[in-house]
Amino acid sequence: MKVLVILGHPRSPSLCSALANAYENGALAAGMEIEKIDLGAIDFDLDVHPVSPRDQPLEPDLERALQLITWADHVAFIYPAWWGVGPARLKGFFDRILLPGFAFRERDDGRFEGLLTGKTAHLITTLDMPPWVYRFIYRAPGHNAMKRSALGFCGITTTRILALGPVKDSEPVQRAQWLEQSRGLGFSLKNGALSYIDRITTKLKAWLKALRLQFYPMTWMAYTVGALGAAAASGNWNPWVYWLGYACLFFLEAATVFTNDWFDYESDRCNRNFGPFTGGSRVLVDKNLSFSELRVGIVMSLMAAAACTGLLVDYLAGNSAVPIVILIMTVLGLGYTAPPLKLAWRGLGELNVAVTHSFGVILCGYIFQGGGWNSPFPWLISLPLLLAVMPAIILSGIPDFEADKQAGKRTLVVRLGLGWTTLLVLVLAAAAPLVVILIKDQPALRGSFQGLLPWVLPHVCLLGFLLYRAWRQQRLCGRIDGLMVASLTYIIWFGLVPLLHLK
Repeated sequence: MKVLVILGHPRSPSLCSALANAYENGALAAGMEIEKIDLGAIDFDLDVHPVSPRDQPLEPDLERALQLITWADHVAFIYPAWWGVGPARLKGFFDRILLPGFAFRERDDGRFEGLLTGKTAHLITTLDMPPWVYRFIYRAPGHNAMKRSALGFCGITTTRILALGPVKDSEPVQRAQWLEQSRGLGFSLKNGALSYIDRITTKLKAWLKALRLQFYPMTWMAYTVGALGAAAASGNWNPWVYWLGYACLFFLEAATVFTNDWFDYESDRCNRNFGPFTGGSRVLVDKNLSFSELRVGIVMSLMAAAACTGLLVDYLAGNSAVPIVILIMTVLGLGYTAPPLKLAWRGLGELNVAVTHSFGVILCGYIFQGGGWNSPFPWLISLPLLLAVMPAIILSGIPDFEADKQAGKRTLVVRLGLGWTTLLVLVLAAAAPLVVILIKDQPALRGSFQGLLPWVLPHVCLLGFLLYRAWRQQRLCGRIDGLMVASLTYIIWFGLVPLLHLK
């Protein structure tokens, strides 16, 4: 690990300089590569004189500092928390060195993105008060400023903070203990910048991020509608089969989102408009997970789905439709981005997602509970849902437009352009309640769509208004989180209302 030690105390010798030396010695003993910047010994102007710090030439010492920050995997800051925050020299250093285009950038949608992701930091601060007073009474203003407002804003993750105090009237024995703590913190880098618990927690968070759990309720709702429809027709309900079947779909969906991250890596890497609903999970781009780890996740998810399929087939012996429909769902799910199909790269990905999340999962729920694949219920109830899903899936390609185009990914948005895409979304969103009007009185549906229109019609009007306003204001070229929320919640009505009727 390449470690940069930054001493923020303006004077040497000092307790902070001794702590920095102790940390450096511990890191060297752990086998780290070490570089050091003593802010009290370098020459630079603390103040930013132009409107932007980019317009102020960097002094040679700051040029070297910028190169060292780029070089480092891990940065340790050692400084006194004067007036609760730190020395003016440390603040001036940040003002001059954390430049736009180097440490962060402003995106087209007005939001900011840290550019120093993947780096970690340790903070060692000296105090003239007990650490618990600083933390709980003064609420650790300096720690928050460093961890969140400065380093965190630029993408650097602070993994440990060592607060030492009170320094005033401290005994030599106490200072010797502090020096040993600092040395131990530097030596702990031998096992990485994170503690064992932190590594487990960080990796768990990365896997949860990769799963993209925000999309799973849609699958569960549609699957449950299918299962309840079959139970209403036959009068039988098998909870074991229900949960086993959903586990199978869950693991298939997990394998699908993992493969999406894998095969969409080039597009995601170029994407500057990513958000919670678009641009993938970014666990590979942000180096939260490696390709080998994600490959293990794909294999394990498929193995778990295969095990659930085997149990289902054994339990539902004689129902040949079960393995067939699961096989189709597997091919369509993985084929969204995985070769040879790569449906999302050919302009068929949107239709693929809409089919699997409407007809596919509803048919699974229906068949697993003993219903016949040729029954009209799953097909009729799926049609409005398909039309409701399509707008959200198509809209999710708008923030990815430039990145997909650059990567050669021919999504519907890339093929049609923003204008025709907007029109298609409006038509599909309006078609969903129209189809409900046409089929809601079909006996096979058992009144599942009764009471849906009073909720759906205002929502589709809202969706149309938001889409038209975004198009008129030329805001369909970056993040569209509000529009995505409106389109995704629109889908819920087509699952929730039937669910309440069938429960």
